[in-house]
Amino acid sequence: MTLQFSKYEGTGNDFILIDDRKLQFPISEKLISQLCNRHFGIGADGILLIQHSEGYDFGMNYFNSDGSRATFCGNGGRCITAFANHMGIISNSCRFMAADGIHHATITENSGPVMIVELEMQDPVVYSQSNNFCYLNTGAFHVVKFVDNPDNIDIIEDGRELRYDSRFEPEGTNVNFARLLKKELYVRTYEKGVEDETLSCGTGVTASAIAASLKYGGESFYVNTAGGRLFVSFNRTGEIFRQVKLTGPARLVFKGEIQI
Repeated sequence: MTLQFSKYEGTGNDFILIDDRKLQFPISEKLISQLCNRHFGIGADGILLIQHSEGYDFGMNYFNSDGSRATFCGNGGRCITAFANHMGIISNSCRFMAADGIHHATITENSGPVMIVELEMQDPVVYSQSNNFCYLNTGAFHVVKFVDNPDNIDIIEDGRELRYDSRFEPEGTNVNFARLLKKELYVRTYEKGVEDETLSCGTGVTASAIAASLKYGGESFYVNTAGGRLFVSFNRTGEIFRQVKLTGPARLVFKGEIQI
């Protein structure tokens, strides 16, 4: 079988995008992990299937690079919006269904291969917080830990320790190490399902901005990651967050085909 695909990235978080509106992609953990392998496959942090969803512009089905199914991916949500535009499914805005619910997205700038996409996230759920620690869900489970310098963290060892901490069983959690400096956040993320650091994580960036608001105040943050800069904004009333939006670039890297 010849599989047609497109490769996209959003601030370095990269994805294989597949048109699966005819439901012909043979979903399996083994195949997905093979395609995402950076030595023997295409290479990506995950796979995004665009599918039909009754009453919506499209459906988003997301899988981590290890083949496990994920609830949502913020950078992936922006990339699949750009993909839908390139395919002619949408113009500059859309309403789509993902595993965590309904999302709206708007393409605010379009220069061909690069688009700036504003994505509305689900309202976050904050489970617990302390001065330097927050556990919440922004479409995926996240721990945010504020540290003096994220670059001094052993992201694999320290991230994995929290990712598998018994407090977060059975789902496990993604882990973010964050710092606020000159009103901008800097975040490094260990992603479950990838089991490594990624250059950027949309739900992690969003979680870090929510945690920063709880710790420092504010309703918008620029967030710097190893892969680029994102912007998170929301309306806050006490500990309730509404209209959470993640804005940043989504870029078509290349198109291709592979035998599977």
